[in-house]
Amino acid sequence: MKQLHELQNGTDVRGVAYKDENSNLDITLSEVEVRLIAKGFATWLTDKLKKKNIKIAIGMDSRVTGPTFRKACREDLVSVGVDVLDCSLATTPAMFMSTIMDGYNCDGAIMFTASHMPYIYNGMKMFTKNGCLEKTDLKEVLDISMSGNFISSENKGNVVEKNLIEDYSEVLVDKIRKGVSSEENYDKPLLGMKIVVDAGNGSGGFFAEKVLGELGANTEASQFLEPDGMFPNHIPNPENKEAMKSISEATVKNKADLGIIFDTDVDRAAIVSSEGQAINKNALIAVISKIILEEKPGSTIVTDSVTSNGLAEFIEKNGGIHHRFKRGYKNVINESIRLNDEGIESSLAIETSGHAALKENYFLDDGAYLVSKILVKAAKLHSEGKNIADSISDLKEAHEGAEYRIKINKDEFKSYANNIIEDLKEFANKVDSWTEVEKNYEGVRFNCNGENEKGWFLLRVSLHEPLLVLNIESDIEGGCENIYSILKDFLSKYELSL
Repeated sequence: MKQLHELQNGTDVRGVAYKDENSNLDITLSEVEVRLIAKGFATWLTDKLKKKNIKIAIGMDSRVTGPTFRKACREDLVSVGVDVLDCSLATTPAMFMSTIMDGYNCDGAIMFTASHMPYIYNGMKMFTKNGCLEKTDLKEVLDISMSGNFISSENKGNVVEKNLIEDYSEVLVDKIRKGVSSEENYDKPLLGMKIVVDAGNGSGGFFAEKVLGELGANTEASQFLEPDGMFPNHIPNPENKEAMKSISEATVKNKADLGIIFDTDVDRAAIVSSEGQAINKNALIAVISKIILEEKPGSTIVTDSVTSNGLAEFIEKNGGIHHRFKRGYKNVINESIRLNDEGIESSLAIETSGHAALKENYFLDDGAYLVSKILVKAAKLHSEGKNIADSISDLKEAHEGAEYRIKINKDEFKSYANNIIEDLKEFANKVDSWTEVEKNYEGVRFNCNGENEKGWFLLRVSLHEPLLVLNIESDIEGGCENIYSILKDFLSKYELSL
């Protein structure tokens, strides 16, 4: 068994869990590691809460190793006296809700997921009533797991099977009914709407029947709702071009009013307009920002660092304050929480990846809740003969965009990368048509105002890999290439793979 700390990926545990003829990677996350980490979490939680007889909920997405891992986790938690609520197939956000929902009120929760990673991977995401474990918390859990100093009990814990998805669906249905508050069809506010759901064979298929169906929507054209951990149709990822093309085509083909796509464990989502327009990344942020700002005028919207200039203008035009922060959904969420703690109203934290966390929903990044919030607006627009794309018709989107992931050929890559970024600041400030963006919290960002540029770039260090990540957007044809050519000349003198 390797050091368990090698499995830590930010706030998650993640590793290779499955091997077949298509994969030659060694397994790094097996039942052995799962059992140790589960007992480590139970021990850590018992110590933090200063209580005995704790209760932990466990669940999984559709990955092929999920049932085996869930069974191993359940057995070892029960063996040390922990009561277990086994939620079987679930979503990551719903697993957090198991710590606060009536009828659950668990002390903690464990979700087996590796988000949108290929089928050979799996992982563990752990929650308390305060949300997902922070990096430092997870390190402590893994320290305990490695030590083997676990809690013990003369009595085994109990196992209760729960249908968490059913119960959480009822919460979402109730929210949408109250949000639309239709005088004609209170119970069926989506009556007359055709909606296509694409779950990508993850755990989001429930949304079509248990939420939309209950609200009167026609979801017959939905696709890939059945859980299948081999993900045979496309990667369940709202950032993936193939996935977005699939849901866009299905929406247009079936003359639907709206398309909805979830990632594997439903902590992210995106939508598609009736015309097949993909509403993800900046456009998705614009949609939910406008909804929030109608409810909370003047609120600060926290986003990650790669959002567009057009989005910033849109948020400000709609009465909000755009706070462009760092990549990493926990960074964005924690920054929004920090602002609120300082007395600054921040109702939304959202990444271009589709992670969206609302203050009204415990700052939980929940794709199903995000979509439910949007559906309230979509239903109201539908009654006026409009669709959700109309709400962002004045969003200025870049003509083109590019991302370059540049390998750093140095062992001490972070310090080397930071030196490059400092050098670039000095260089870029000498380019006449470039101006540095002052309020920037990650890497270096410049607006490029030349006639053949009309855009911006951001150079930052990858959160987890030895890479420099360069994002460029331009409002004109060829603008990205013109900006990149200058940057490429500058970067070519460093030990990088361009």
